[in-house]
Amino acid sequence: MAGNAGPSTVREQGNITLQCTKLTETNYPSWSILVETVLRAHGLWKTVTGEDEDEKRNYTTKAVIYPTLPEDVLLQVAKYNNAEEVWESMRIRYLGTDRVQKERLQTLRGDLERLKMKDNETIDDFSGKLGAIVEKFKSLGSCLDEEMAVRKFLNSVPHKYLPIVASIEQYSDLETMSLEDEAVGRLKAYEDMLKIHDESNEEQGQHGQLLLSNGEHDGRQYGRGRGRGFGRGERGRGRGSGRGDRSGFRCYECGEFGHFAYECTNWKDNDKEANLIQEEEPALL
Repeated sequence: MAGNAGPSTVREQGNITLQCTKLTETNYPSWSILVETVLRAHGLWKTVTGEDEDEKRNYTTKAVIYPTLPEDVLLQVAKYNNAEEVWESMRIRYLGTDRVQKERLQTLRGDLERLKMKDNETIDDFSGKLGAIVEKFKSLGSCLDEEMAVRKFLNSVPHKYLPIVASIEQYSDLETMSLEDEAVGRLKAYEDMLKIHDESNEEQGQHGQLLLSNGEHDGRQYGRGRGRGFGRGERGRGRGSGRGDRSGFRCYECGEFGHFAYECTNWKDNDKEANLIQEEEPALL
């Protein structure tokens, strides 16, 4: 919207410079409070309420209001002759009629009641949504009680925040607690602590998985070593611990300790005996 958002100086009242903020799309409630205060300070408010029809004071009142308006709004209200009409047209423009305003407030209360923080939302995200609803109440000329906003905030967070919520409700005075500085700040600190705890658990889980993987790798290496050391090629059973010590190995051929089956010489003697028997059998026949 066109127009400077800076303050507009009215004139000095004694040694005090009275200023009105520029009107925007969202600050009508605060703007109307400031302008009304300035008009009352100059004894001009009755021209807005219709109780004073003096022409000079009427134009003086419009002269106070006009500099605070954006250009497009000023062009729309310039057609009104008296300050009362100007003020009422501004109220309807930004707040609507009383019936429309009540309907908007009712819709806003429903939005507030349904507002819940999701598990994947951060405290900053959710407090931003709640803060936006609070500002909408203000823009409609209403005000959401600070205690109500704090209680809504605490009652809308997921279960993982219940320990800090219970602590706040037990040891803090919710009637005097501010939403942004205290309630949001304390839950944000708790959220940061949970994040650090989760990251620590994740690192420990990754470390444990690495140890498990290494253990499985060592087990496979051990199994392959056993297969090579005691396989069919070396047919033997070991009970020694030294790498070159064969005293603990039993030969599968003869059953004696001290050598492997492929080194066994007893089978040669057995073969010689078998050959002799075979040679003697024809002679006997």
